Amino acid sequence: MPSYSPLSRFLPAIALIVLSCTWGYTWVLAKQGLQYAPPFAFAAERCVGGALSLLLVLKLIGKPLKLVAPGQTLAIGLTQVAGFMIFQTWALVEGGPGKTAVLIFTMPIWTLLLAWPLLGERVRGKQWLAAASTLTGLLMIIEPWDMQASLFSKFLGLMAALCWATGTILIKRLRSTTPVDLLTLTAWQMVLGAVPLVLLSLVVPEPPTQWTLSYVGLLGFMSVASTAMCWWLWIYILDRVPAWEASLSVLGTPVVAILSSRLTFGEEFKATEVAGILLIGGGLVLLSLLSWAASRRNPGAHRDLAGEKK
Repeated sequence: MPSYSPLSRFLPAIALIVLSCTWGYTWVLAKQGLQYAPPFAFAAERCVGGALSLLLVLKLIGKPLKLVAPGQTLAIGLTQVAGFMIFQTWALVEGGPGKTAVLIFTMPIWTLLLAWPLLGERVRGKQWLAAASTLTGLLMIIEPWDMQASLFSKFLGLMAALCWATGTILIKRLRSTTPVDLLTLTAWQMVLGAVPLVLLSLVVPEPPTQWTLSYVGLLGFMSVASTAMCWWLWIYILDRVPAWEASLSVLGTPVVAILSSRLTFGEEFKATEVAGILLIGGGLVLLSLLSWAASRRNPGAHRDLAGEKK
């Protein structure tokens, strides 16, 4: 039986910090990457690079490449990778890189709605305070009452969020019934999800990619770090905390995105953005404290959640 280390209770939190910081800064890199490649080609190149890097890692560390639960893994790849990337990219094309695309971060709302009937995960007691704080902060940042983009582009952003939430639920259901290695699952969802993206990039008329050294370096980072590594971290986090909690916690990503974008491009902060950042930060701190207190009261449950059987 593996020994339990108190440090392991902090690993999901550390993973979330790395995930939020990397995904948040990815928004800045995406703006730069679109100067060299058209949207759909950029999305396909990212996913292909991520899939290849994950397969290489699996080969190097000697983990099995066998596809487990092909039907469920295909559904995850089509929703969480292909559907998410297609609708997100389409939203960028229709509505620009503004707040339309940020509508994907309504994902926690859809996850909350789906996790209750499909997974039996409920928000209880003081957890509602954390949920209310983070979701209110999200609304302050998105400002749905002041969006100039078309109704269609907003719909595309919401569809991207729904695809992400659906993939989240599918991963939780798969892991609850089938033993599958997390890294292998991440690799196969990326491989299967990349196929529709490649086909779409070949069908949609777009200008060719400018393969400069700057773009190759940027694409390499986004493929390995923000695509391959971060999707693996996301599945790792989902394997250890409830889907709704992981979804709320990932709201640190738009906070990092706004901070990095404003500092990189010299943009001014709006009062509503500052208020939203503070509300999300407060909600995440409260959520972390409640999770920490729960693990202190019942450390055995944490061990089971982390996959260490009694």
